[in-house]
This record gives sequence, C-alpha cells and structure tokens, in this order.
Amino acid sequence: MDLIMQGKKVVKEYHTGEVVVKALKDATFDIYDGEFIVILGQSGSGKSTLLNIIGGMDAATSGEVVYKNELVHKYSEKQLTEYRRDKIGFVFQFYNLIPNLTAYENIKLVTEISKNPFKPEDVLSDVGLYDRKDHFPSQLSGGEQQRIAIARAISKNPEVLLCDEPTGALDFESGIGVLRLLKDMNEKYKKTVIIITHNASIADIADRVFNIKDGVLDNIVVNEHKVSPEEVKW
Repeated sequence: MDLIMQGKKVVKEYHTGEVVVKALKDATFDIYDGEFIVILGQSGSGKSTLLNIIGGMDAATSGEVVYKNELVHKYSEKQLTEYRRDKIGFVFQFYNLIPNLTAYENIKLVTEISKNPFKPEDVLSDVGLYDRKDHFPSQLSGGEQQRIAIARAISKNPEVLLCDEPTGALDFESGIGVLRLLKDMNEKYKKTVIIITHNASIADIADRVFNIKDGVLDNIVVNEHKVSPEEVKW
C-alpha cells in the first residue's frame, strides 16, 4: 500500500487565559492508502482533535501534516477548502443530515460541488436504501440516517473517509450494520477509512489501531487477528 498521509510530531494547544491545554503531544503516524484504521481513546484523550487535524478542520499548533507530499498545515484557506471538499469525506455521530431535504437530495447536494462524484442512485443502492430515497431524515431510523450519511460522504469520491463515533448513537444491531457498511465501502471503493471511538471492541475489525491517551499517541498496533463486524462483541 502507498503512503497517503503522515503526521510528524503534531502538537495541538488550546489557550484559555494563562492556561495552556495540550490536546495532542508530538503525535507521529503514517496512514496508507486503503487502510481501515481505528483511533481508540476515552473522552478527552485527543482523538477528535487528531481526526479534525487529519481532515483539515483544525490546524496543528506545531509539527507537520503531510498529504501525498503536500504540507496540509501550509495550505491557504482556498487549498484547505478544496482538500476538505475533494479529498476527505466526513461521517458524524449524529448524522448531520439536512432535515428538509430527502435522502436523495442530501446526497445530490454534495455531488453537485464535487469534482468526480459517484451517482447518488448508485450509492443509495450500495447502502441498501434506494427504496427510501424520497424519505426525509425524520422518516428514517437512526441506522438508516447513518447509512445515508455514509452514502453522502462516499458519493463525492473522497480519498479518505473520517468517521467520528459513527455507531455512538445507535443500538447494537444498527451499529453492527453501520460497521459492516463501512467495511464494505473500504473494500469496494478501496478508500482509507478512519474511525474514532471509545469502544475497544470496534478496534477488532481494524487493520491497525492507534491508541491515544491524554493527547499522547503512544501505541500503534497492527491487528493480526481481525474479526468481521458481525463478530464484534460490544
């Protein structure tokens, strides 16, 4: 697999008056094309900060973030916008669907501003919800809304799919379904998928696990005993 992204001694500090909080402390990592990665840590560990920096939603205080030999932390605002629009797909814990648009329209809106998108109809079929394309978010279950959110993220054909606690608001069966879908998207479209979670069981399906605690990325593990999403024990 080709190296797609690197972090080199990435630090993120937040200042509140004279108080300095280090959310990330010298995080160094490599990410390869087509990997399925889980970033595992408890609330406040720094995993969301790391995900936001990878996705260009936040800037590191120091260190380097490299995407295909380009310095993301040196991007202009225009370049950052293009990076987020064209290279990164986002899946959030609470779906972030537009309530007054149908499932199809939520996806179509993204494809209209993307360079090389997939057809909304195709990704709706891939997530098993083509027959629900004319339903509004309020008419869909939590699991169905998350499937639409994943379809929306995949539809713009990004290089990397970033998922922020994608099963956090779901029941067991819906959560397993979403994990299966993310794994299928990883395998079918050969996209790099990165999930952040506090649930250690989800790490069992990853190629590699990034363990983070108190802002320190101190243990990156190759998962030699991967299981299928159906085998995850929550």
